[in-house]
Amino acid sequence: MLSKSGKLLLLLIGSIDLSTSHKSNNSNQLMQSNFPFVINTWPFVKATEKAWQVLEKTDDPLSSVEQGCSMCEELRCDGTVGWGGSPDENGETTLDALIMDGPKHDAGSVAGLRRIKNAISVARAVMEHTKHTLLVGDAATQFAVEMGFKEQSLSHIDSVNRYLKWLNSSCQPNFRLSVSPNPMTNCGPYEPIEPSKKSDKINVNINQKSHDTIGMIAVNSQGNIAVGTSTNGAAHKIPGRVGDSPIIGSGAYVDNEIGAACGTGDGDVLMKFLPSYQTVESMRNGMSPSEASEDALRRIVKKYPKFMGAIVAVDKNGRHGAACHGLDEFQFSYASRKTNGINVEKVKCI
Repeated sequence: MLSKSGKLLLLLIGSIDLSTSHKSNNSNQLMQSNFPFVINTWPFVKATEKAWQVLEKTDDPLSSVEQGCSMCEELRCDGTVGWGGSPDENGETTLDALIMDGPKHDAGSVAGLRRIKNAISVARAVMEHTKHTLLVGDAATQFAVEMGFKEQSLSHIDSVNRYLKWLNSSCQPNFRLSVSPNPMTNCGPYEPIEPSKKSDKINVNINQKSHDTIGMIAVNSQGNIAVGTSTNGAAHKIPGRVGDSPIIGSGAYVDNEIGAACGTGDGDVLMKFLPSYQTVESMRNGMSPSEASEDALRRIVKKYPKFMGAIVAVDKNGRHGAACHGLDEFQFSYASRKTNGINVEKVKCI
């Protein structure tokens, strides 16, 4: 399990072996004992509780994920989800979100959403009211307004103060590379210079307090799955930056016959590896959720040894697991018919 110092969380739901009636019966019994089931990255227990309440009442995993993530958006979980957190270089908060429906293998997402608080719900509107999958920036805002969402400022006194502190600290931390003046000691405007061959693209300032995506998986009583993510991205990012959270296969992924996964951490690295997709595919090939999550992270660490992130997973047999790297431990929360309320677990990082 993962502790609150971890950063990437993946949820998976694995395949059921139907090759024999004996295995089929065992799988069905396991599913019946564990499902419905909700799990999410980090100990965002209010979000878990909301998702669980919706799932128990409606048996609708899509609405469970939407309303669970919406709760974190409203609560501004850790200042890294929802409005009023993670200002960019211009001091503006923008939002990214993804939702994916397992039975239909359909999805909707938004990135760089401006002036709309309900990112996960706008992502669902993209899925249900368009033939597209991803909308971005001001155009996504225009679509949201057309769908009835209220346009309003995403600033909060916390984000304003954080932005001013950043300006007064020579714009540190900074995501710029190979520009002048030196971005490690100066604010912009910047001009490009010859790229350095030794540039380290690991975001050392990505940590729990600067970037906690909520990734959530819900499984109903029939074993149908939905996944979702929501975040306000990396603090002090370059305007226009999009991380892994709204990218299908990176921030989250579901195959309704196999399982689902969600991640959190350094999104600029994560999206180069599609770890949620990889985790699900590894479960398809027989790995447990924990094994698949760890395998996906080891593929990343091989190329980026200083990377930080985590994955949580649940398989269709009702098992769940998680893995992390770059932290001591990582926490996640979950609920099922077997738990007495919301459980928080932690896992040591590899």
